[in-house]
Amino acid sequence: MYLLFEEAGKFMGGRALSETESSAQIELDSGKRIKVKAANILLRFEAPAPTQLLASAQLVSQNIELELAWEFSPEEEFGFADLAREYFSSKANQPATLEQQAATLLRLFEAPHYFRRAGKGRFRKAPADILAQALAGIEKKKQMALQVGQWVQQLSQGHCPQPVREQLYKILFKPDKNAPEYKAVVEASRATHLGPLELLIKAGAIDSPYQFHWKRFLLENFPKGTGFARLEAPPIREDLPLSPVRAFSIDDSATTEIDDALSVQGLGSGRVQLGIHIAAPGLAILPGSVIDAAARQRLSTVYMPGYKITMLPEDVVQSYTLQQGCDCPAISLYVELDETTLAILSSRTQIERVHIAANLRHDQLDAIVTPQWLQDPAWLHPTEPEALQPQREDLSFLFRLAQHLKAGRELARGKPETFNRPDYNFRLIENQGAEPQGTETVQISVRQRGAPLDLIVSEAMILANSTWGNWLAEHGVPAIYRSQASLLPGVKVRMGTKALPHAGIGVRSYAWSSSPLRRYTDLVNQWQIIACARHGKTAALVAPFKPKDADLFSIISSFDAAYSEYNGYQGAMERFWTLKYLQQNAVTEIDATVFRENMVRADELPLVLPVIGAQGLPRGARLRVRLGQIDEVTLDVTGTVLARLDTLPANGNAALDGDEDEVDEGVAVGPIAIALDMNDADAAASAAASDDSAS
Repeated sequence: MYLLFEEAGKFMGGRALSETESSAQIELDSGKRIKVKAANILLRFEAPAPTQLLASAQLVSQNIELELAWEFSPEEEFGFADLAREYFSSKANQPATLEQQAATLLRLFEAPHYFRRAGKGRFRKAPADILAQALAGIEKKKQMALQVGQWVQQLSQGHCPQPVREQLYKILFKPDKNAPEYKAVVEASRATHLGPLELLIKAGAIDSPYQFHWKRFLLENFPKGTGFARLEAPPIREDLPLSPVRAFSIDDSATTEIDDALSVQGLGSGRVQLGIHIAAPGLAILPGSVIDAAARQRLSTVYMPGYKITMLPEDVVQSYTLQQGCDCPAISLYVELDETTLAILSSRTQIERVHIAANLRHDQLDAIVTPQWLQDPAWLHPTEPEALQPQREDLSFLFRLAQHLKAGRELARGKPETFNRPDYNFRLIENQGAEPQGTETVQISVRQRGAPLDLIVSEAMILANSTWGNWLAEHGVPAIYRSQASLLPGVKVRMGTKALPHAGIGVRSYAWSSSPLRRYTDLVNQWQIIACARHGKTAALVAPFKPKDADLFSIISSFDAAYSEYNGYQGAMERFWTLKYLQQNAVTEIDATVFRENMVRADELPLVLPVIGAQGLPRGARLRVRLGQIDEVTLDVTGTVLARLDTLPANGNAALDGDEDEVDEGVAVGPIAIALDMNDADAAASAAASDDSAS
């Protein structure tokens, strides 16, 4: 006797060797013997063989109309043999054939939308409303499959369907894997043996490479857009004393978040008072407020060539920025210095109003404020503006002080900082601060790291951040610090709540505090500084953040991730506009320097690229390179060596000027462009300096 049974959702048959009330020993066609529970046995028969029965039953089952079978089936639970009799037999009480019973079993089993399983071989018809919904769903899936097939065909032929185009960024970066648009791209990618991005580029899905990068960044970081809810800047209600100093700021012309200024008093007296004045939004914006929540969500201003996304709404920024001609609330650090030796004698922190006499713009003045102009009072620059003269003596002293402070930090570091590679400024001619479209004419200019005005600001901010960091630690008030244990390769700059040394900068501790309008960490530290200024030794009891505050650690984690992402996007957009510059100016060849095997850095542009033909050349070798095809989507460009421009030995190991310790930039190999890795010693110091200099 043969038995047909269900095992793990499959129908099988075999010869019965023995059988009890609870189970049966069955031999399959393969010769394998298995034990089957009696409840799983559905049919007993003498002939034909199980494989033959199942094959013929499968053919018969396809002719069973499910709608008709559903109509024939009773409302109560039933067995497959009962329904087979009703469906196939023309005479009452005449059983269906063995083949018909098996066919009915197979058909019922594969149609759960019509018949719900109620046990082994037992079923119950689905309610009419549930069946209608199920059939509608099946039809929808069928139509979707047809639609996906059409889209696959179009994509494979180099055409992008509009629904796929509309979902482009989600498909590539935040896909819903059940969406038909995503399925179409995946299937077309398999069919054409192209990667999804390459497939979509060939299909013309990306109209604007710039918008591709921009919308991708927004999708990942600002999915709800970059606008703010209507927020009003709370007023500073304290009656703050007015300082007698007249301060001035030094920033780029495009800077609207002016959050630091300097003043000098007492020149010629032997004791000079340096004032470092920081905008004080922390006096009005309170932890937990609506504006605080907005700032904490963004954590930092996002910079890119020609545009920025501010951490705070522009009208809120303007309420606290250090605007020329205004008496502005500020947190001031006053440092008493010996005018001759420049030794620091004392320091104090004051909450006050400060008159901002001038907003100087370094991009307009770098060519004028040179070491010669600062060190020779009689030397005049032909384009020197009259408004600069009141600050000339102060700037001369500040430059001398900055050089002294830098030398002291270098002594603590154990080696000098190097600023031989320039910074590059990007200017988009047509956009004038509006959101770029990617077609603007770009100008790239050089700003040498360590230029006098840059050095003045960066050293003053490093002094403020390190002094306040030490001061907070002395009062037992936690803050957000940046630290680096040593200058050894691979030792990274880390953020934490403890005042630890920063070997890269050469200070005992370093707490970002000088940019509260554009970095959330600085705003947090400003709240802590305000508590110390108001309450002294009892500040730890009233400061917004207490030691081991979980909220403080959460801020650090979120900021670290966001700041890294923002810097990566800034690097990507700088690379985009550099490639655009090459195209707009028909640059096909560049001079470059090898910094890693087969990798070069352009001598006069912020561009790193792989080259063919540089195998075996030493670090520091200078080359003439022909540029290959530029891809604005992947931000990729390669080069070919045309000629050697120097005579370094082939097996030499020449160091790049000042780059001995540098961790080289990565090269864009996908839709994410290079992001500068600032974890090394020299780069960490320059990052700290540039972060706190004019933006």
